[in-house]
Formats: sequence, structure tokens, C-alpha cells
Amino acid sequence: MASGVKPRVKVPKSADAGEVITIKTLISHKMESGQRKDGDGNIIPRSIINRFTCEFNGEMVIDVNIEPAISTNPFFEFEAKVPESGEFVFTWYDDDGDVYTTTKKITVG
Repeated sequence: MASGVKPRVKVPKSADAGEVITIKTLISHKMESGQRKDGDGNIIPRSIINRFTCEFNGEMVIDVNIEPAISTNPFFEFEAKVPESGEFVFTWYDDDGDVYTTTKKITVG
């Protein structure tokens, strides 16, 4: 598991039924390309986030395949329509098999 990985998500706490909201996500991750060398000349293994998904109440909202050229600490901003109260599940997938997940609830009034 990559050290210091921290997902952050900003979702409004409430919205009206059918409202389109803006969601912002950022994950702190070094995103090693596998081409750099450490102080001893050894190649640092590749470790990048290669996929990001967001689900709302079990339904896929966004599914992004990430290519190696992505920057350190990838940031995504997107919109979602919320028909009802529920929970967003955000998941980032790392090359080494690690999975980072966080959730946010929203109340629809």
C-alpha cells in the first residue's frame, strides 16, 4: 500500500429532489511512474491510481480509467443528479491492488 494516501471528497450535505450537484474529489497519492530511481539507483516501482469510480445508492455515477500520464494527487470535479437521499461511495484503485474508499451522505428534502 502506498504511504500517505488520503482521499478527500466534497459533497453538499443536502439538495432538492432532482437537483444537479457538484462533487469534488482529490486523493493524495505520489503517482510513481516506474521510471524514476532512488538514491541507490534502483527503479522505484510504478504505483499509480488507475481507476476512479463513484456510485450513488448502488448505481454508477462515474467510472474513469486513468492513464499513467495523470498528475500527482488526482483531482476530479463532476456533476450528479440526486433523486433521493442516499450515500455516495467513492473508490480509487491502485496499480498494486490497493483500493481506497470513502463515503458521503446527502439528504434530499
